[in-house]
Amino acid sequence: MSEIDPILLGKGENLQFLLPAFGNRHGLITGATGTGKTVTLQVLAEGFSRIGVPVFLADVKGDLAGLSQAIAPHPKIDERLEKIGIKDFQPGGWPVVFWDLFGISGHPVRTTISEMGPLLLSSLLELNDTQEGVLNIAFRVADEQGLLLLDLEDLRALLRFVAENAKEFSQQYGNVSSASVAAVQRRLLVLEEQGAEHFFGEPALELADIQRVDFSGRGVINVLSADKLVQKPRLYATFLLWLLSELFEELPELGDPEKPRLVFFFDEAHLLFDQAPKALLEKVEQVVRLIRSKGVGVYFVTQNPLDVPDTVLGQLGNRLQHAMRAYTPREQKAIRVAAQTFRSNPNLDTEKAFTQMGVGEALVSTLQLKGIPGMVDRTLIRPPTSRIGSITESERQDVRSRSPVGSRYDEPLDRESAAEILQARAEKAARNAEEAEASAESERSKSKPATRQSSRQSPTEAAVKSFLRSVSTTLGREIMRGILGAIKRR
Repeated sequence: MSEIDPILLGKGENLQFLLPAFGNRHGLITGATGTGKTVTLQVLAEGFSRIGVPVFLADVKGDLAGLSQAIAPHPKIDERLEKIGIKDFQPGGWPVVFWDLFGISGHPVRTTISEMGPLLLSSLLELNDTQEGVLNIAFRVADEQGLLLLDLEDLRALLRFVAENAKEFSQQYGNVSSASVAAVQRRLLVLEEQGAEHFFGEPALELADIQRVDFSGRGVINVLSADKLVQKPRLYATFLLWLLSELFEELPELGDPEKPRLVFFFDEAHLLFDQAPKALLEKVEQVVRLIRSKGVGVYFVTQNPLDVPDTVLGQLGNRLQHAMRAYTPREQKAIRVAAQTFRSNPNLDTEKAFTQMGVGEALVSTLQLKGIPGMVDRTLIRPPTSRIGSITESERQDVRSRSPVGSRYDEPLDRESAAEILQARAEKAARNAEEAEASAESERSKSKPATRQSSRQSPTEAAVKSFLRSVSTTLGREIMRGILGAIKRR
């Protein structure tokens, strides 16, 4: 078995640990509001970082930013340490990198339209089958014509191009109706109004930058600011699924490593599944089931186990479930279901414990040797070494100033892509058309017969000529009179 120290979670009848070798078998953290889910997540994130495992988590309420700062002394902390029997507690912050899809509270997180792909993009845009087909045709056209799709402007330009040449593409790929293209364009406008234009573009996130360790060998904790993002659940869910899909496609197989390569925590996990289309749910199930072999652990954090589909719930081997409310029939059912999923403990009434636990207590069952689930134990969760709660803006800026990746992502990159290429093509076609028209006009001019000048005089010409005739006549008379007079005198 691995020599890596296990992650201490807390104490019940016995000390409860999470074994690093089973950290990639996924997990579930549940509980009603205010029961301690966030602190449990914090303890796990610290534990993975301590053994050199990078962590990626979504900070929905802003509390998890406290991972970057040391916890302040407090009598309640000392009391809990004493109950659990922790002697070597050392307050301290952890290596943290802040991210933000909107680039406000952290480094911008971007991906390109091409990397997102038509399947996830169709889900994000909530397209029907016909509209999704048009989007797939557009992506095929982009691939065949070498058009880079980086941002929303590129996709809009591509859709216009497809619409303008719909007759040609319809013959090759199937019907492309102007109504379907227009519908996709309208959905893009809605997406842009939600702030998605910040998400699509370059430089795109490199997966290696969320898999870092610091100089002392601790895993870097990547904190995604999600307080605004969570208000756009479709974008939030699609982003997280895209990130998992990219990891699944790019990371090599590891089998059963001594510790995970990377661990994800998805807070407000119900947003991944609420009103999600069947295709998206199947993708989540597939990724969760298969990404374990890549050394990636996925932990869902939500209020109710029923928020997670059964097909996904069955993949979650490590469970830490805080107190749950039992005011409604649905909540009562959730407690019964949750109690039945644990390996029973003869000394514990699991269903009853769900409604009796205090803040900071959880029913814990993690995978033990050979992957066997441990008996459920009512556990007092250990305190984290980092701050419980938010941080100040100056503290956040200080952490960002020390980030190893800030110079790479903070400034956007705008290189030539589909929008510019298609615009250049259109301008060239317009110039060629103008030149062709000018050449044709010139040929028509040369082919016309020469026009005969008119013999008709203008009024001015006639007046001048009449004047000249009158002068010449008078002058001739004077000359003749002079000559005749000379003859007579002789």
